[in-house]
Amino acid sequence: MIFDNTLKIGILGGGQLGKMLIQTALDLDLDINVLDNDANCSCSQIANRFVKGDIADFDSVYAFGKDLDVITIEIENVNIKALKKLQDEGKKVFPQPQVVEIIKDKCTQKKFFKANNIPTSEFILVDNLAQIYQNKDFLPAVNKIGVGGYDGRGVQTIKSEKDIEKGFDAPGILEKFVDFEKELAVIVARNTDGDVETFPVVEMVFHPVANLVEYLFSPAAISDDIAEKAKQIAIKTIKAFDMVGLLAVEMFLTKNGEILVNEVAPRPHNSGHHTQKANLVSQYDQHWRAILGLPLGDTKAISTAAMVNILGAEGHEGDAKVEGLEVILKEDNIFPFFYGKKKTKPFRKMGHVSILAADFEKLKEKVTFVQENLRVISK
Repeated sequence: MIFDNTLKIGILGGGQLGKMLIQTALDLDLDINVLDNDANCSCSQIANRFVKGDIADFDSVYAFGKDLDVITIEIENVNIKALKKLQDEGKKVFPQPQVVEIIKDKCTQKKFFKANNIPTSEFILVDNLAQIYQNKDFLPAVNKIGVGGYDGRGVQTIKSEKDIEKGFDAPGILEKFVDFEKELAVIVARNTDGDVETFPVVEMVFHPVANLVEYLFSPAAISDDIAEKAKQIAIKTIKAFDMVGLLAVEMFLTKNGEILVNEVAPRPHNSGHHTQKANLVSQYDQHWRAILGLPLGDTKAISTAAMVNILGAEGHEGDAKVEGLEVILKEDNIFPFFYGKKKTKPFRKMGHVSILAADFEKLKEKVTFVQENLRVISK
């Protein structure tokens, strides 16, 4: 096989994941085109070609994709009908539109897990707030809107009947609250030949207010048996979807040692940012290898690692300013990545920091050091 590096490749979405995909694509001289509604998005200045347009609009997506060879995504909220038409016309669309269609709606995603014997928590589908009241005996539970939630938005914990008013008056799910020991994630890749590789299992710690990943450790502090079980569940999940590309599988490790799949994302993911520095191949390298029919890379870790999300500071909204960068860069093996977002607001993901260290105690010290010294504030 001779790889054709003249392929015209499109990414739907121009956020930080797209930016990091492009940075990796430069190593392979790939021709990257990006569609996003924001003219100032992270990818707008570094793509070979940037098109301003709505990734959820049929005409915009179809017009963007009809002259491309390969199309991929960095966010799920895309027009599925346009991608299916492009696929029918011979374009390579990875992950496949039918996979994205299932995953972008948390209701159909959860039903898919159940139908394919993928372990997950108990759940009830609800259409509105009234139906949550009708299922108060199911509490405590987590209410998630079906479509549109991201980065902690569209998720609400409902512990008792008095909390129901915090729920969403929209189609979604009630998931039985899981009393977990740890939150884990496995990123798994599958290429066009059906070859599969997983990255080491990571342990995620979520922000108590924003409900998004605050930091993570790799590898997770779990037994080899639990790690292997998590990897096998991730492999089973990507094979069940018959998916080509990169799949992030978020999981709960319960207090009795059970692993339950929480949700999945068919793209590079927050739980894999550290792989840029900590693994022989990064999740972004692996994504390109998977969708372009190339051999998958060696995911072996070269160091224990952590990743800290750089979130917009509370009480700050407006033009972004970084505070404390010179302080953290005095320390060895701390690597900041900024997303090119000009505006900050509380808890907005503005960047991340990858950290390498010889052991977990040193990692924990460095995580605390970064959190105490690096902030994104408004000017």
